[in-house]
Amino acid sequence: MAHCDRFPSEQSSSLPSSSLSVSAMMAKVLSLCFVFFLVSSAAACDRCLHLSKAAYFRGVSALSCKSQSSIALKVTTFLFSRIARWPLISLMLPLAAGACGYGSLANGFNGGYLAAAVPSIYKGGAGCGACFKVRCKNEKLCSKGGTQVIVTDLSNSNSTDFVMSSRAFMAMANKGMSKSILQQGIVDIEYKRVPCVFKGLNLAIRVEESSKKPYYLAVKILYQGGQTQIVAMDVSRVGSPNWQFMRRNYGAVWDTSRVPEGALQFRFVVTAGFDGKWVWAKSVLPADWKVGGIYNTRVQITDIAQEGCYPCDDGSW
Repeated sequence: MAHCDRFPSEQSSSLPSSSLSVSAMMAKVLSLCFVFFLVSSAAACDRCLHLSKAAYFRGVSALSCKSQSSIALKVTTFLFSRIARWPLISLMLPLAAGACGYGSLANGFNGGYLAAAVPSIYKGGAGCGACFKVRCKNEKLCSKGGTQVIVTDLSNSNSTDFVMSSRAFMAMANKGMSKSILQQGIVDIEYKRVPCVFKGLNLAIRVEESSKKPYYLAVKILYQGGQTQIVAMDVSRVGSPNWQFMRRNYGAVWDTSRVPEGALQFRFVVTAGFDGKWVWAKSVLPADWKVGGIYNTRVQITDIAQEGCYPCDDGSW
């Protein structure tokens, strides 16, 4: 971090004439601080614009099923270049199905507009449930508005940042061009992260089937709003100051083998601005919590985590 309040003392006037004068040095430091401020301001964005490619797969189920294994995704596409038209080819894109652990619940997210994302977006599971606005760059084929997707899965593709559900992929197209965009298979896109909004829904916690009272508790986070990441999670008995650390098992699933007795409360560390903040959810699980139950936390996240990038989104779409 630049420090703009440290300047040479008056003793600097005794320096040889070949040295910078005090005023010159002060001007130089102030100039550097001003440049630093401009760069920092320019790099601070609510959201950044990214350029990449997107593919699609048939149906929604491949994104929403729970599996830790990789499957092969066959995408048929035409590739064009300015030099020559390439023949029809098939690309095999690896996809880890259901890496976020949402299972069939993903079908109810955002009307089935889902996507698997590369590791830089998936972020070891912290990117699960993140919302992105995506549009393709072919103006003849695609609309200016694009579509919004929720990350529910991991893709290890080296050629695309997103593998989208066919419904989401077609939603990028202009009216009457849905079939044409599917024939493309892979398209150039630009995308940005946007806040997730679940109207009428709070952040929720689902108790996973692997949970076994009182030895083990695994929970899945659902309906995470805002434009943030949950980076830590603790659990405690309601009214107790003693908190137990939970670890991210995978995707949106957190667990602990130190299960407090009685009704349970949770707290989360979420990214907000350039920093983090605590979100407290009091009295979430009753003492007789049930496996498979979905419980309302009575809180929702609305924060926006700042991104460092250039260019920033100008809000035109």
